[in-house]
Amino acid sequence: MPPRARRFVATLGVIFFLIFWIWGAVTLHDLLPDAWWIDLIFFTVAGVGWGLPLIPLLRWAEREK
Repeated sequence: MPPRARRFVATLGVIFFLIFWIWGAVTLHDLLPDAWWIDLIFFTVAGVGWGLPLIPLLRWAEREK
């Protein structure tokens, strides 16, 4: 697959993954008790954690032929 097509596929993958990630974070947050410190921990993990699953996809998109 040419590099440009890989980047396009990776872009679509990132967009769909982030939509799913945000939906999941909001849905899971509704199940947690109301406490500011739980919100702080949860949104810190959810805000930083989305990048780790995307690393293999981004590496694949940028690898040489």
